[in-house]
Amino acid sequence: MDKIHILWADDEIDLLKPHILFLKDKGYEVQAATSGDEALELVEKNDYAVVLLDENMPGLSGLETLNRLKASNPELPVIMITKSEEEYLMEDAIGSKISDYLIKPVNPKQILLSLKKTLDNKRLISEKTTSNYQQEFRQIGMTLGDRLNWTEWVEVYKKLVYWELELDNSKDESMMEILKMQKSEANNLYCKFIESNYVGWLNEKIPNPPLFSHTLFKAKVAPLLDSNETVFLVLIDNLRYDQWKIIQPIISEYFKVDSEDLYSSILPTATQYSRNAFFAGLMPSEIEKRFPKLWLNDEEEGGKNLHEEEFLADQLKRLGKNVRMSYNKITNHAAGKKLSENMSNLMQNKLNVIVYNFVDMLSHARTEMEIIRELADDEKAYRSITLSWFEHSPLHDILKQIAAKKCKLIITTDHGTIKVTEPSKVVGDKNVNTNLRYKQGKTLDYVKKEVFEIRNPADAFLPKQHVSSAFVFVKEDKFFAYPNNFNYYVNYYRNTFQHGGISLEEMVIPFITLSAK
Repeated sequence: MDKIHILWADDEIDLLKPHILFLKDKGYEVQAATSGDEALELVEKNDYAVVLLDENMPGLSGLETLNRLKASNPELPVIMITKSEEEYLMEDAIGSKISDYLIKPVNPKQILLSLKKTLDNKRLISEKTTSNYQQEFRQIGMTLGDRLNWTEWVEVYKKLVYWELELDNSKDESMMEILKMQKSEANNLYCKFIESNYVGWLNEKIPNPPLFSHTLFKAKVAPLLDSNETVFLVLIDNLRYDQWKIIQPIISEYFKVDSEDLYSSILPTATQYSRNAFFAGLMPSEIEKRFPKLWLNDEEEGGKNLHEEEFLADQLKRLGKNVRMSYNKITNHAAGKKLSENMSNLMQNKLNVIVYNFVDMLSHARTEMEIIRELADDEKAYRSITLSWFEHSPLHDILKQIAAKKCKLIITTDHGTIKVTEPSKVVGDKNVNTNLRYKQGKTLDYVKKEVFEIRNPADAFLPKQHVSSAFVFVKEDKFFAYPNNFNYYVNYYRNTFQHGGISLEEMVIPFITLSAK
């Protein structure tokens, strides 16, 4: 095995020869420096895996040496060794991004442990993660063999997302492939679960349904309006549970999570249906009946999500919540900046709703723009772009202001999205809708085993545009493709992120309640 080269800078290096011999025996090649200036020269000429740096040296101090080292070699790990336990020294050192620090006198085993922790940390974490998932894999597999209820499916999905995020940081690609296979198996079984229960839940023939889009506001938001706090409801369009977990650490700097719930989007898992149902507190056919002039069906021209504020006002009235509210829909950066600058005007309202449409635009842009496809090449990259957007978005500033005013915050979404890989052939007339994950029409021909079909839309509280209209929802990671021009269509849409159908990613979505710290 190749020796690991380290630099040890200490003006009393002669006293450390037993330590150096010990490290040499453990596979480390130690080069000594007796001053900060000498250490900087050696780092310029040689490649070191890590620097051990004495804080208290004559001439250039340890902290000054550290700052210069980091200016020229920001990625070089530095372990600080100091005689002092004074807090300001530790704060200065940690603020300068040291990897570890030790307080004199140090023994050789302390040094060795610190080196291992610094140099092997990522590898050890990766190996531990892989080992832990191997154990969990068997447990999840056994669980999937049971007849799961909704609550148990939520727990399975949470575990799968947890391991997906953990393995993101591991370089064990084979283990990630195993997780993908297990997730695919879970989605296959989940689709069967939805087929068996969905219509029964909606018609109150099967007990213990999940909270759905149309029942969520009444159950979870309305009770918060009876408190003395101002409530902000931020609905981020198309936000999956894994994307919530990616942005959660940033939000947790100024909010604490009171509850993390997962609820079920209705079908279709498309904005026109699920978001309108959320704000109206009604299923789509009920919205159509109550608001015949506002609801537009798939075949009709015009925007399908233009009346959410009216639907929400009506729901609040039905629930007996006579409160001041605001509704803002953000569809671009400029609108987000404008809202951020006018947040003080919202603080007198009891309820402030902000619909933020970035993640949905990202998924559509990824389909249509080659550069976004390359940037979000896989699930990990897709999450990374979501994180980067959030960190630098006006929404981040808006949430900070909400925290500063000690308001209650809800973060939720209307549906998720799934990366589609396999085509499912469908044939329909020219009036069939364009969504790749569900089709609605009167002359549909499709592969029955690949879809969940609802022959009578009224069974699922969906509008019936024609006497013979039906809805079909494609399952797992498939997408609908027409036989004519099939290959072009498949190549264009394969590996894009879509929504409208049945999968854990689209249907099992976050509803998070937070309080300012």
